[in-house]
Amino acid sequence: MASPSQSPSRTMASSHQRSASVMDTAGPTTRGDNKSYFEQHREALIGDIAMSFEHVLANINKLNRSLEAVIAVGNEFSSVEALWSQFENVMAKDEDGDNNGRQGEQQGHGQGQEQQQQ
Repeated sequence: MASPSQSPSRTMASSHQRSASVMDTAGPTTRGDNKSYFEQHREALIGDIAMSFEHVLANINKLNRSLEAVIAVGNEFSSVEALWSQFENVMAKDEDGDNNGRQGEQQGHGQGQEQQQQ
């Protein structure tokens, strides 16, 4: 930390010198133009991976919008489905009533025929 007697410009200059000296000790491979083949290849691969992630994200968003559209269309048919379900339930009750009535008629006719034969 700078003492109150030091000027702000001098403090900034000394911090700049420290960062420059840290860069000098890191070696020549970390400088912009003198990158090794490995570092250049790594940066290219990282760029490709980043671009691939962007494509994946875009495709996931597109899929999400498509699924939302499918759900919206499905929700539009909910009232039609409810109407057909109600119709099916009414028809099932009528069939049960008709079958019970027919069975009673068939039993009644069968007994009447037996009594007539005797």
